[in-house]
Amino acid sequence: MLASVLRGVLRATLKSRNKAGRPVADQRRWLDAVTKVALVPRAASFELASVGGVAGEWVSGNSAGSTVQTILYLHGGAYCIGSPATHRALTGNLALRCSARVFAADYRLAPENPFPAAVEDGVAAYEGLLSAGCPPDGLAIAGDSAGGGLSVATAVRLRERGLPLPSKLVVFSPWADLSLAGLGPAPPGEVMLNRDWLEECARFYYQNAYCQNPLVSPVYADLRGLPPTLIQVGADELILSDSEHLAEGINAAGGVARLSVFPRRWHVFQLHAGVLADSDRALDQVATFLRN
Repeated sequence: MLASVLRGVLRATLKSRNKAGRPVADQRRWLDAVTKVALVPRAASFELASVGGVAGEWVSGNSAGSTVQTILYLHGGAYCIGSPATHRALTGNLALRCSARVFAADYRLAPENPFPAAVEDGVAAYEGLLSAGCPPDGLAIAGDSAGGGLSVATAVRLRERGLPLPSKLVVFSPWADLSLAGLGPAPPGEVMLNRDWLEECARFYYQNAYCQNPLVSPVYADLRGLPPTLIQVGADELILSDSEHLAEGINAAGGVARLSVFPRRWHVFQLHAGVLADSDRALDQVATFLRN
């Protein structure tokens, strides 16, 4: 019953608003307003900060366990909307359940700042964490949706530059193929995304680049040498195939990718931690993955 209620709320507040042709500024204001009523854990604290010249916020959890991990978090929003503030329900629970401190980067958004601005900011924030004394074996990169694809693209770029890679990657419902080549019809349970909106946001982001550029759509990248990667996705997602293809690509390249598909769950359902049991289970799985 709770899942049905959440589905209805998401359809009414997000899917009905995420439409091609709607001004991006209006979409941003709406998402800001909607997420102000999200269940943000009271035990989490948020502090504005800048790391490596990238604005964002530090998220800490006042949990009983000691902090053992630093996570660079890259939020979703189709590269055009969203911010650390819109994703506090997720980053707060991530910090608490993983006994981690999380730096949620406020990377530059399209269409004002198209590719490669987001990748540059992801790399700069990561380098800033290294410079601040975070050891690579205690660093992870995580992200959802566009931020999930950006997490992988950032790791690929770090490898290309010969920089120390993070210990783990964690991606929730990653948007990893902006060409939309593998997209089929939307499943009946899809409650947030539609193809027309994704196509418009993709064009806003890559603009003069090629949609299958490996740093735009990391499913086409050389995925050798990436850290162990956990991919979580709902079965009721329009972009489920992105997660499947990304996992296949990493494993085929000799890496280790674990794909965890949650039946009857939607895009970035982890945002409902503290409300939905599957969301809690998903973040507990992340905590176990980061510890091992």
